Amino acid sequence: MAPDGGDPAAPVICVDGPGGSGKSTLAALLADSLQWRHLDSGALYRLVAAAALERGMSLEDREALAGLAARLDFRFEDADPAVSGEAPGPDIRSEPVGAAASTIAAYPELRSAILSRQRAARRPPGLVADGRDMGTVVFPDAPLKIYLDANPEVRAERRNKQLKNKGLNVSFRALLVGIHERDARDRERAAAPLKPAGDAVVIDSTAMNLDEVLGQALALVRERGLDR
Repeated sequence: MAPDGGDPAAPVICVDGPGGSGKSTLAALLADSLQWRHLDSGALYRLVAAAALERGMSLEDREALAGLAARLDFRFEDADPAVSGEAPGPDIRSEPVGAAASTIAAYPELRSAILSRQRAARRPPGLVADGRDMGTVVFPDAPLKIYLDANPEVRAERRNKQLKNKGLNVSFRALLVGIHERDARDRERAAAPLKPAGDAVVIDSTAMNLDEVLGQALALVRERGLDR
């Protein structure tokens, strides 16, 4: 076992990409198909952001946020990770929490505090991890890295549909502006900027439906011998 609690012998499939590209959905489907574990790394940052907002903490206090991340007792039994022993806070899938998470995820101190939690999820029979730096920083030795992309308008429309299905009325224009802003923050940050790993397979899902994306990803899984 690795010092951080993960198992370096367990295979990993990384699914990285910008917000709204569908990486979490794809990763969950791959994990279900392979009967592997699934790590939604973005949810960890959302949990820290939600906890900080609940406590009224400043989103500019990097050291305090890193300390909060180190103290939180994450659990992964449910579809979304949660914090053990705490009452539910703000919805981690809400837009305010997402915006806060995007802001604090740029802090190297916070990313360092969460890194060991992410790597600890690497356990048999295997892990499908989605995020923005899974293939470049967290699991650079992963045998399969996918970078899932789509143009901003399509990503905003998908997010708009998801929120409407939850009964939330949101502005498409505001969602599109938010996506452009998050893309800029993610790509320009000094710590683990958003970019495809050098050995990643890029899938542009702009003109593809979910079945087509999943089919292409499963073909890559078979090609790498990860379905055995």
